[in-house]
Amino acid sequence: MDASQYQKLASRTLIDRPDFVIDDENMMILWNALGLAGEAGEVADMVKKGILHQHGLFYAKMVKELGDVLWYVAALCTNMDLDMGDVMAANIAKLRERYPDGFKSEDSVARVDVDTDESMADHRDTIKRAREQMDGLRRGMGLDE
Repeated sequence: MDASQYQKLASRTLIDRPDFVIDDENMMILWNALGLAGEAGEVADMVKKGILHQHGLFYAKMVKELGDVLWYVAALCTNMDLDMGDVMAANIAKLRERYPDGFKSEDSVARVDVDTDESMADHRDTIKRAREQMDGLRRGMGLDE
């Protein structure tokens, strides 16, 4: 598949505008979640450039960016009527369940809080079905090679 074919196929799921109104409360949650993602991306980019591009890590800048991340976490908690302390305590409880004796790679692989029954064969079957569906879509849109 080339990029133009992908673009044409993908565009069938585009909408011109939402078919619903976003109220102010949900708009602020959305605003804060996107802000959190943006700030977390800035932190990741700083670390990537600092280590992989060998620019060095600048701790004063990191403190500012991590502060921005925390601001958006606090804002989300406030807008969703969650106590940030409760969120932090729930995270520690999850970590204690997942890693009862501290972090170990084997505990990370055999996570107790995630369903891991799907095998690689199941993944291959899913990929095969997806390819067959894409072939059918391509034929239906006249994009056969």
